[in-house]
Amino acid sequence: MMTDNWMWGTGYGLTHWIIFVVMVAVVLYPTGRILKRLGLSPFWSLLVFVPRVNLIALWVLAFSDWPMDKGSSGAS
Repeated sequence: MMTDNWMWGTGYGLTHWIIFVVMVAVVLYPTGRILKRLGLSPFWSLLVFVPRVNLIALWVLAFSDWPMDKGSSGAS
């Protein structure tokens, strides 16, 4: 029968998983470094993969106090 081995042609191969791991690293590593420079835990970068939460976290981060803002003495 034709439907006996239907899963063999539709599974994810090794190439798929290698590309997936590389893409996850390409997203998580720089995000974690940015968060670490801001004094936050790099583990917060995992929020990048949660839909809607990632946008909320981005907006919260954009309008929060950054370390460079704390050292400034007001308007220049």
